[in-house]
Amino acid sequence: MEGTLFLLIAVFVILSAMGMPLAISLGFSALASLFLTTDTLLTVVAQKVQLGADSYLMMAVPLFILAASIMNYAGVTDRIFNFARALVGFLPGALGHANVIASVVFAGMSGSAIADSASLGNIEIKSMEAQGYPTEYSAAVTAASATIGPIFPPSIPMVIYAGIAGASVGQLFIGGIVPGLLIGVALMILNHFISVKNHYPRDEKKSAREIAVCFKDSFLPLMAPVIILCGIIFGWFTPTEAAAVIVVYAFILGFFVFRELKLAHMPKIFMETMATTGITMFIVAAANAFSYVLTICRLGNLLTDIAAAMPGPLSFLVAVNLLLLMLGMFMESTAILVVITPVLVPVAQAMGIDLVYFGVMIVLNLMIGLVTPPFGMGLFTVSQVAKIPVERTVKGILPFIPVLLIVQVMIILLPGLVTWLPSVVM
Repeated sequence: MEGTLFLLIAVFVILSAMGMPLAISLGFSALASLFLTTDTLLTVVAQKVQLGADSYLMMAVPLFILAASIMNYAGVTDRIFNFARALVGFLPGALGHANVIASVVFAGMSGSAIADSASLGNIEIKSMEAQGYPTEYSAAVTAASATIGPIFPPSIPMVIYAGIAGASVGQLFIGGIVPGLLIGVALMILNHFISVKNHYPRDEKKSAREIAVCFKDSFLPLMAPVIILCGIIFGWFTPTEAAAVIVVYAFILGFFVFRELKLAHMPKIFMETMATTGITMFIVAAANAFSYVLTICRLGNLLTDIAAAMPGPLSFLVAVNLLLLMLGMFMESTAILVVITPVLVPVAQAMGIDLVYFGVMIVLNLMIGLVTPPFGMGLFTVSQVAKIPVERTVKGILPFIPVLLIVQVMIILLPGLVTWLPSVVM
């Protein structure tokens, strides 16, 4: 099987270097390696591709994407940002702080870093530019804060991880709350020091009455994550049903309450959702075939043997994080998640590592990869929104990456930051 594994990796690297779409690189390398080195029926590859996306739990992915798109057209993003700005407007670098807080709130609706960057980013970057912030700094804060999206519940990557690892989606969602808040606090601390150093502006302090008005305006959108978490915790609905409930809730807010969502918007919303879902699920399906080949090549057994020779679980976790950080610089996070999870989860179980903690740690690592040069997808998304070359966004994001890594190290060393809240709540 060594020949199969070598061919699999070689074909994938060559196709990726040629600029082939990631899903095609994953799927074709799996097909070619099996066809040329084994007598495995090629129908098995087709079955694995189909099974990669054929899951009741995976239905939550397009539904959360649809909910985020509806929220964007419903005027929810403006209300969230205005409320965040009212809360922290008196601080130095006020709009940077508001950017982070808005990302925490919007994370409770979309579960996607890319959705956060695209939806809130347009409002946030324009507002910061209007107050004199450098565009690259505005883009960098937006990209860095968008990493909170898949950590704070709900989370599309955690749904995908749960479907592969067999972990509890509810516990993963709850486990992401403390790490998500930690990232928010860490980014706000960094923004404070940078803003003081560069004399970035602040807003006039809002009165309690003005803050109350902004809170009233954003109260119903703020209830979206509460509905999701309470529904899952109390067993009112499954994660997939929760996603469907939020779609209906978002439509009611936009169409009947705020009246900014029009029926004429729906075709465009559905097209955007289908395009994003198609890309995501194509990658998931192809990566499932890729991971199948890794499994039959017994890569998991090799990793288990290597892990057994390590001094303890901490050494294994450090090695996994270094591997994921390197992969995250060059590959799309969903593909990494689908390929690596079935290989690493059995090893983690053998070492007694909690799967909820392991999943949150992996997702956080992959989100750092989203904003890490040279190929972090978040960098390209935000650069497009900000209408600047990606090189300028890279320059702006560099001070934020060490802060995100510090939070990652805290999660590795202190598993209780993830496991404590689920054990209490659920």
